[in-house]
Amino acid sequence: MNAKLIVTSAVFALALGMAAPAFAQDQKESDKQGQPKAQQHAQQQPAERQQPPQQQQQQKAQQQQNQNNQKQAQQQQRAQQQQNQNNQKQAQQQQKAQQQQNQNNQKQAQQQQRAQQQQNQNNQRQAQRQQQQQPQRTDAQQREEQTTWQNHRAGNWQSDHRSWQQRGGYNGYRVPDNRYNVYFGRQHGFRIYGLPFMVFDGYPRFQYNGYWITLLDPWPGNWSNDWYDTDNVYVLYENDGYYLYNDRYPGIGIAISISM
Repeated sequence: MNAKLIVTSAVFALALGMAAPAFAQDQKESDKQGQPKAQQHAQQQPAERQQPPQQQQQQKAQQQQNQNNQKQAQQQQRAQQQQNQNNQKQAQQQQKAQQQQNQNNQKQAQQQQRAQQQQNQNNQRQAQRQQQQQPQRTDAQQREEQTTWQNHRAGNWQSDHRSWQQRGGYNGYRVPDNRYNVYFGRQHGFRIYGLPFMVFDGYPRFQYNGYWITLLDPWPGNWSNDWYDTDNVYVLYENDGYYLYNDRYPGIGIAISISM
């Protein structure tokens, strides 16, 4: 009886000794499986989520700065493109304006040329009409006219000539502006030859478009002998008086008086 008890106790002890390690192993596995889920989740988080908050803020700030730089570069590029377009439009407008100005200048020059041609034609027709209307002078009249002109030639122009200022001012007839602009001025040249002629107080006088013009100054000695027959002349009002000018000898004005 005692021997059976001893054997049974030994078997039980052996079984208990074998079960203890297995239980410890199971308990270890159970403890391992029983770890908090938060700890396991923390171990599975990506590496970047484990970065310190300050480093994450710096990274975000750098990304925002890069975006801002990119936007600024795009804005500058668009602004430069707009400026280039504006410059191109301005250059085109300036070119068009220059072309228009050139066209206007060309038209103006053409108009002035046509006006000058028309004026020359009018002067030529006027001279022809005056020559046709003028009755033929006798030989005696021609000799008298030639003698009067030659006697009125200056021996020394500088000493014989006197301006209207030196004469005390012009006190004769004044041509109205509207008629002066039609018959007188540099653009209204004519020839004395063929116009009605007479001698007035020893001075040569001729009639031009209804006005009697008397030469008070002698004519310069360096002018041709028949300038009054061959040269174009015109009348100007300047320095408070009327003067007769010769196209062939510019700058020399002969003091004249005008009457109806």
